[in-house]
Amino acid sequence: MVVPLRGPAGLFGPSCEAITELAVHELNEAGGILGRRVEAEVVDGGGTPAQVAGDLRRLVEDGRVDAVSGWHISSVRHALAPVVADRVPYVYTSLYEGGERRSGIFCTGETPRCQIEPALRWLRDQLGLRRWFVVGDDYVWPRRSALAIRQYAKELDLTITGEAFVGLGAGDMSTVVRSVEQSTSDGVLMLLVGQDAVRFNRAFAARGLSERLVRFSPLMEENMLLASGANATGRLYVSAAYFRSMVTADAMDLLGRYVDRNGPGAPALNNAAESCYEGLHTLAELVRRAGTPELPALNAAIDGVAYHGPRGTVEFRGRQADQHVHLAVADGYDFEVLTRL
Repeated sequence: MVVPLRGPAGLFGPSCEAITELAVHELNEAGGILGRRVEAEVVDGGGTPAQVAGDLRRLVEDGRVDAVSGWHISSVRHALAPVVADRVPYVYTSLYEGGERRSGIFCTGETPRCQIEPALRWLRDQLGLRRWFVVGDDYVWPRRSALAIRQYAKELDLTITGEAFVGLGAGDMSTVVRSVEQSTSDGVLMLLVGQDAVRFNRAFAARGLSERLVRFSPLMEENMLLASGANATGRLYVSAAYFRSMVTADAMDLLGRYVDRNGPGAPALNNAAESCYEGLHTLAELVRRAGTPELPALNAAIDGVAYHGPRGTVEFRGRQADQHVHLAVADGYDFEVLTRL
């Protein structure tokens, strides 16, 4: 399980580790995978892509892993792809920019077409928001998502008033916030990871902009709300396939099992962590359907694989998962789910 234990996304790490333990326990309670006991080894996905790839390469070459999964950023995914190529299956669980087609890589996360475009449409129709400033970290997911957003703007008759990208892990958001303040925007579309989004939220609120502008992000979860502070998350909308506050039976059941196993003081259950749960169950379903853990059989079996879980029904179209996405608004340190997009 490649999950971030440091860097901007490091605040997701404890939640990802805790739910991985739950998923492994559940799989083993059900007899494992093809009768084999499941074990998880955590690799720190918060280092540089080269560092993470080096750590994983040693495990793969030593024959210590049969599969790879976990939440990590797209630049890490690109570094891991040649390490696992033609050797072990790789279920990538994070939301991402879309378009991954390499053999043996199966993507369970949300993509811009199902996560960003319908949210922009809803915010236009319900709140009248048409002018957006895009703020993102400077790496592959924000950059490629911004290209897609320009296309959605044309389709939806929206205006992109400006774009600003900052180095991943950047500490100072004052210049970006000033650019937003000086624009003629109705809202800010945030493509920022973890602590970078927290810093932006704080700087944004300190300038009084949350009273004037809406924020929308496809990557915002409960740890980030807590770190931002309740005063810094007003008028903040988020789209995702899973929220801890979803009131479906499956989502509430997962939350109950998570708290029962880890206690009331467990790291906040969130979208990033829940995606790791999805990744392990995807591997289990895929191997069961193929009847073998061998990679050629898994590639042949993935199309049409479906299972029911905390997100509802997830079904693969090729090597990309298709799933429902919801829109929520921040409410203090949690989310109020408004609608299914």
